[in-house]
Amino acid sequence: MTATVNIPLHRIAHGRAGDKGNRLNVSVIAYTPEAWPILLREVTQERVLAMFEHRGASQVRRYVVDNLQALNFVIDDALEGGVNSALNLDTHGKTSSFHLLSMEVSMPAELATALGCTGDTS
Repeated sequence: MTATVNIPLHRIAHGRAGDKGNRLNVSVIAYTPEAWPILLREVTQERVLAMFEHRGASQVRRYVVDNLQALNFVIDDALEGGVNSALNLDTHGKTSSFHLLSMEVSMPAELATALGCTGDTS
């Protein structure tokens, strides 16, 4: 059995976020080709929805962009009504990519070492 470690997603990917009304759009892009299969396996619609449920998110759709080694998530009802009606300090959702990048992902320990990641680094 292969040993695995849990690391924060930001160790193997970066993100971008945007908004349109009460809909949040977050993209997660792998830093390396080796990280891409980890993103595909670990960063699911269900896990993303769970991360944004506290904001009232009702649905998540995941789009795979293979040629960019990226995932794009469209998250409904995550911006507390949108820019003009939310009391949230980040009404545009720009920092939401940082929230998603805090997700813990599991990967083979050998690959984590090869990519310079460790289980205890945040």
